[in-house]
Amino acid sequence: MDSSDEKSAHTDILEVSRASDLVDPHRVLRKLDWRLIPFVSVLYLLAYMSPFTLNRGPTGNAKIAGLITDLHLTGVEFNLTSAMFFIPYCLLDIPSNMALKYFKPSRWIPFIMVCWGVVLLSMAFVKTYHELMITRVLMGAAESGLFPGVSFYLCLWYPRYAQAQRLSIFVSASSLAGAFGGLLAYAIEHMNGVGGLAGWSWIFILEGILTIVVATLASCYMQDFPETATFLTPAERDWLVQALREDTAASSKEFNLRYLIQALRDPHAYLLAAMNFFIVVPQFAFSLFLPTIIVGLGYSSLHAQLLTIPPSICGCICTIIFGTVSDKIGARGPLLLLGSLLSLVGYVMLLTTEVPVVGYIGTIIAAAGLYPSSVCNLAWTSGNAGGDIKRGAMIAIVGGIGNSGAIASSFIYRQKDSPRYIPGHATNIACCCVLAILSSIGMFEFWRMNRKKRAYCSKEGIDSSRYEEFAELGDRSPLYRYVSQYTFLLSIRPDFTRYTL
Repeated sequence: MDSSDEKSAHTDILEVSRASDLVDPHRVLRKLDWRLIPFVSVLYLLAYMSPFTLNRGPTGNAKIAGLITDLHLTGVEFNLTSAMFFIPYCLLDIPSNMALKYFKPSRWIPFIMVCWGVVLLSMAFVKTYHELMITRVLMGAAESGLFPGVSFYLCLWYPRYAQAQRLSIFVSASSLAGAFGGLLAYAIEHMNGVGGLAGWSWIFILEGILTIVVATLASCYMQDFPETATFLTPAERDWLVQALREDTAASSKEFNLRYLIQALRDPHAYLLAAMNFFIVVPQFAFSLFLPTIIVGLGYSSLHAQLLTIPPSICGCICTIIFGTVSDKIGARGPLLLLGSLLSLVGYVMLLTTEVPVVGYIGTIIAAAGLYPSSVCNLAWTSGNAGGDIKRGAMIAIVGGIGNSGAIASSFIYRQKDSPRYIPGHATNIACCCVLAILSSIGMFEFWRMNRKKRAYCSKEGIDSSRYEEFAELGDRSPLYRYVSQYTFLLSIRPDFTRYTL
């Protein structure tokens, strides 16, 4: 860069700095909250209510509403259809996140929503086990891009110190969907016979239509990236772009294959993916089989639809609380550890008691730990990946590998183990214990890496004025700080904390 280019760049920075002096960062973040969070939460709510998506609540509701009987499913056939969903779901996470960056969110996310809405409608008319299996595979392919895609999308808009709270609101839609799904299924089940269709068919039809309608609205409403945000003033937009750049040590936003390769070769991605795996196994099993577990406690199938609501609401509230606290104290690992211990207590209660009320309280405690854990892991992943492409790839890797645990979760609650389901509860207890260990290892590892970088910067005299020099290194930059423990907020952006805490 010649002297004239350096002078021009310096002038641009000064202009952004002057403009940001007139901007209230708190107001900018609130604008983002009102514009982005409600809408993406609705998208995820629909996805989780849909029978093929992450929550599996309505699938469990459809199961006890007559799906197994009408399709003459035996043994583990229902479990196999659940497992087949996750094969394309896990394999297509990375390509989907790359497509989101390439095609833009306002096009890609509505497109996959329409695809799964169409498949959902077709599921209402399946007649055989093989037809059900095919629709489940198609559903997995269509749904694969939503969770990692929307997570990546939000992380493109918010600095790291503000991500957990926003992600918690977004993800809490999944637990809230369990409440809506159970209530909706309870109501729709009474439509059995209308139009010559079973009640479970109407669950799929109405949710499929609603999904397609919302997808159409999404294509008109969604904004793509902070650089092109029309709902922000020019000064607010400049401040946000500059804040995001400083937050990630000026990591590159370029669409380049080498950043994808960096993510695939990063051992931290696989540590976080392992944590996610041991979150997903109990979480997906909980979502899929909660109605079945409640029936096993001695409640009727009709009452089980309604009894899924309190655990789901508890999970929703705790997810938001954990996300808010996580941002306030600047920690991810300790909250993840706490979530694993809470869910451990819940499953121990389910395993050891034969009293229905005690077992039901155990489901509520398990939900209080399971749902928040996924948010902490997601925010931890996003906070420890520098650059848009590597961040999107790491979110997809963690999601893809982690969600393979859902395949295992489809088989841990077997009909022959009814009504106690001891092997299923024992498996989840083991997963919670491993998660607690891995989260502790993660906290130590990222703390160690930060200490190493700080020592290097001190030795070489490197300070924040040299961000641009190491921009292409992403999170490998000596100025990039990993999210480790309590002190990460102060080490990343000490002058921003007053606006977000």
